[in-house]
Amino acid sequence: MWKNLGVIAVIVIVGVLAWVSRQPDSFRIERQVTIQAPAGTIFPLLNDFHQWALWSPWEKKDPGMKRDFSGPDTGVGAAYEWSGNSDVGSGRMEIIQSMPATKLAVDLHFTAPFEADNTAEFVLEDKDGATTVTWAMFGASPLLSKLMGLVFDMDSMVGGDFARGLASLKTAAEAAGQAGEPPRTVL
Repeated sequence: MWKNLGVIAVIVIVGVLAWVSRQPDSFRIERQVTIQAPAGTIFPLLNDFHQWALWSPWEKKDPGMKRDFSGPDTGVGAAYEWSGNSDVGSGRMEIIQSMPATKLAVDLHFTAPFEADNTAEFVLEDKDGATTVTWAMFGASPLLSKLMGLVFDMDSMVGGDFARGLASLKTAAEAAGQAGEPPRTVL
């Protein structure tokens, strides 16, 4: 009987690993919002990590997290390291592409709760007097990530945070647009 259970367990494990290994080798999580403000009002809120406290969903999950800024204040080379509670973990991000009012790309390196290297991207498109902002994160899906995908739906988890962040970005940018200048916050 134990031998039969062992054989069944091996078959199940091999089957799961075979199925997981056939999953895509990369992922992309993406959400969009339309903001009633010009891209020139929105972009400074993205291009300056000091401004992320106004809209980032993770800033709200751990207001006491430790932050360290380095490099220039804005644009390519600006970097932000954080260390916080279990909701935000720790890591570092650096702006690697900054195309004013059009696109921003950020290199992400997570160190906790697990190691991961990904890219985040914000694309801004003017449409009929408003701006559509697309926030995406993409990267490789190694075997461990694929296995985690059996239990956790990363698109729902991270996508929900993206949706909350974009809603906050919309509020901040539309308020700034009505005031005629971008809001400023300093951490």
